Amino acid sequence: MRFLILTTTLIGALVHAQPCPTRASWPSESWPVKLVSAADKKAAIDDLEAFAFTLTGKDGERLGIRTDSLVIIKNGVIVYERYARGFDADKPHLSWSVAKSLTSALIGVAVHRGALALTDSTCRFVPEAEGTKHCSITVKDLITFSSGMKWQEEYENQTYQVSSVLSMLFGVGHTDQLAHILSHPVSGTPGTTWMYSTGDAQLASLVARRALEVRDGKDAFWTQLFDRIGLSKLVFEEDGKGMPQGGSTIYATPRDFAKFGFLFLNDGCWNGERLLPEGWVKASITPSDAYVATLPAEPRPSGFSWWLNRPLPAQSRPKPWPDVPEDAYAASGHWGQRIVVVPSEDVVIVRFGDDRKGAIDANGLIKRALEVTR
Repeated sequence: MRFLILTTTLIGALVHAQPCPTRASWPSESWPVKLVSAADKKAAIDDLEAFAFTLTGKDGERLGIRTDSLVIIKNGVIVYERYARGFDADKPHLSWSVAKSLTSALIGVAVHRGALALTDSTCRFVPEAEGTKHCSITVKDLITFSSGMKWQEEYENQTYQVSSVLSMLFGVGHTDQLAHILSHPVSGTPGTTWMYSTGDAQLASLVARRALEVRDGKDAFWTQLFDRIGLSKLVFEEDGKGMPQGGSTIYATPRDFAKFGFLFLNDGCWNGERLLPEGWVKASITPSDAYVATLPAEPRPSGFSWWLNRPLPAQSRPKPWPDVPEDAYAASGHWGQRIVVVPSEDVVIVRFGDDRKGAIDANGLIKRALEVTR
């Protein structure tokens, strides 16, 4: 019998199995709500809102911090919630790269279901790449941004010709995104060098779907994860050839995105049922070997497509969010999308917005949100 996971972190977790956490209730249908008293927490709330809701001028000018939604969960209960710019609790929001963390979790579901192993070659699920160097890329390489593909992750002020991701989503590559991704050569040794890549995440989402479809049918993303945790309004976009857009374009309500954060806060368990392998969350929020070896300019260590507040003392790197507990981690997307999990405070913070000119400061946001909960 082959091991499903071949990492010391996860093997250790399997030997020392941990039970699923228990909760007074689970928000499978809806969140319980008990908002903090505006009178008791006036100073903290005022400080948070002055920081997070600072839209200035006309909306079309895109000035200031353009928060669309801010939801805070403490001890499994919504304690703060505010919307702006036409959004409300029932309106789905674009994830941008928050999607990458969901894709990583779907890989975890596939591992848990016995549908794949992290050491599998990408070509096991993407035969379109057979005979190329892409077959040296493992599933783990995809979710740790270490595929070795020569990818250009550029956004504003770049052309489709320069930016791999813009060309894939909006340019010549948008009609066949798999072919576009595979057109990027593998120029480095997979697993050794960290380079942020929406192409890696898109490919990982295809791997997850193809693996789970064999095991659990074409709706496996929903039957094995999304429906189980109550993501009732989630939309997972595809390109014209059916390629899932797991790197950037998933839509869900802020309350539903909070459920995803709550799944990770509870070690990949939901209402007594394990949906992610034992040890998966711990591995997801451990700096990857490729990140530590590369030490890129990106100051936030990266695990399995999550961003971490871990210091790296041996590399003289402090924690990225100095006023936030060290165990905090986040799913993060362009223009200020955030799902933040703070296990030591039993808190999930969801913030979505449209910060076109300068993203919201994560340290300042998380620090102020935690003050509201304390």
